[in-house]
Amino acid sequence: MSKDKMEIHHMDLKSGMTLKLKGKINDNAHGFTINLGQSPENLDLHFNPRFGENVIVCNSQNGGSWEQEHRDDHICFSPGNEIKLAVTFGEDEFQVKLPDGHQVKFPNRRKCSHLPYCCVEGGFSLTSFKMD
Repeated sequence: MSKDKMEIHHMDLKSGMTLKLKGKINDNAHGFTINLGQSPENLDLHFNPRFGENVIVCNSQNGGSWEQEHRDDHICFSPGNEIKLAVTFGEDEFQVKLPDGHQVKFPNRRKCSHLPYCCVEGGFSLTSFKMD
């Protein structure tokens, strides 16, 4: 798996906003990760499509400890695809809109209203990053 990594430590994503990501999944990718949160050890949303398992795993991390994961078997993209994802950051939950319109929902467990940290890594080459 490629070790591409894009990290932002002073992002200004507030509750009610949507983060739009566009890019290409590497041809040899086993998966990729989008992390949103307070810091690398305090993640409010860990979004991790795993192609080998044909599943999308979502989780949160508190002080470096993983919490209970949520698994969604609706995976509508694969290595080599160019995709767009939209992550809507809500007061109660995150909604990740997949390329085919399906939404993966994950609770905003700590009820955060501001996310300064974002990291996109693994087999995903980011071409566009936009906050609305």
